[in-house]
Amino acid sequence: MSLQPYNWQAGKTTVNDRVKFLFDNEILSDVHFIVGKGLQRRRIPAHKFVLSMGSAVFDAMFNGGIASPSDDVELPDIESSAFLALLKFLYTDEIQIGPETVMTTLYAAKKYVIPIMEDACVDFLKKNLRPDNAFMLLTQARLFDESQLATRCLECIDKNTCESFDAEGFTDIDYNTLLAVLKRDTLGLKECQLFEHAVRWAKQECQRKELSKTPANLRCVLSDALYQIRFPLMPVEDFAAGPAQSGILTEKEIVSLFLYFHVNPKPKVSFIDKPRCCLTGREKSVRRFSKVENRWGYSGTSDRIRFSVNKRIFVVGLGLYGAIHGPSDYNVKMQVINTETGLVCGENDTAFSCDGTPSIFRVMFSEPIELTPSIIYVASATLKGADSYYGTKGQRKVVCEVPDSKDENIVFHFSYATGNNNGTSVEDGQIPEIIFYT
Repeated sequence: MSLQPYNWQAGKTTVNDRVKFLFDNEILSDVHFIVGKGLQRRRIPAHKFVLSMGSAVFDAMFNGGIASPSDDVELPDIESSAFLALLKFLYTDEIQIGPETVMTTLYAAKKYVIPIMEDACVDFLKKNLRPDNAFMLLTQARLFDESQLATRCLECIDKNTCESFDAEGFTDIDYNTLLAVLKRDTLGLKECQLFEHAVRWAKQECQRKELSKTPANLRCVLSDALYQIRFPLMPVEDFAAGPAQSGILTEKEIVSLFLYFHVNPKPKVSFIDKPRCCLTGREKSVRRFSKVENRWGYSGTSDRIRFSVNKRIFVVGLGLYGAIHGPSDYNVKMQVINTETGLVCGENDTAFSCDGTPSIFRVMFSEPIELTPSIIYVASATLKGADSYYGTKGQRKVVCEVPDSKDENIVFHFSYATGNNNGTSVEDGQIPEIIFYT
């Protein structure tokens, strides 16, 4: 046993200096913590009075009804580096956190109820959050019930969905985290890619559970998470080449989905058919007309309108007018076309039903379509069906206000689309609404 140095206090001019000197020091120590396991096991000296001043848990441990008579406290669940970081703060007010120790330090800070250290760990994690570690940190945030950190992780995954899902840490997440993420309406990946990532996770989960990677076992470990994949929104070619041949879906599900792709009106299926909004904004719509008239006829020519917008948006659907003589069904092919490149940014060949009123009926694209500011696009709808209502007194410029935000408003400019046009213009016609997210 080492001898206590004589008059060590003399060189410490303040109480703060003297307490700092006692950190990880046998001098005056009256308790020892046996931390870690195996080769990492270590015996660390401490002082009950100092620890009791900094933590209600330590106070109860040493002075309360649960006080332990032993001077050795076993802590196999805490690593020595994390426990020393915690003691360092209690003795010196200094916070030392690194990438390798932050999670174990957060665990120790929560166990001994030291809020300042908890907050410091969470702030460190927020500052170091990246797409390649977002899933790992999300799992830990959920485990430690750190709601703010979890929200930041989810926002990072929303905005960097591809990079986050590609990261190695994705396959290490627990089932509940997988389910929570796939339920989100804000992921920026195609459904066929989400399915591929879900299968990738399921294979790793089977390995963890020592199960063979059969289609039946993959479906079993995916459980309800499989129903968060929006198969009805996949292009039929992608569905046929991937999920339909995976063996994970039942024959009944495959048949019902193929029917959904090919017949109108659409039959009900077991999977969500509403597009994700892609980012974190709420759904909005821009309405062009202030009045409704009748009648508008169709002969196979597309109704088209040119437009541009001042901010990046994600178009998810168009609002269309329906029949003037009672309930009816329409087939419609919708497109959004970039006029600079001539490329089709997104399309959907689908159907919708109307009730004979002059209401606007929402018809959605299979996937959100990202539009760039100041580029001129054409919204096109080729309808087959009865004569319909149409809009009049249209506007060339429409401003969509952004409530509760410091961002500028969203401004649409509309102009006539020349060429193959069924007659729709700025002033009157079809396509009264564009539905979008920011």
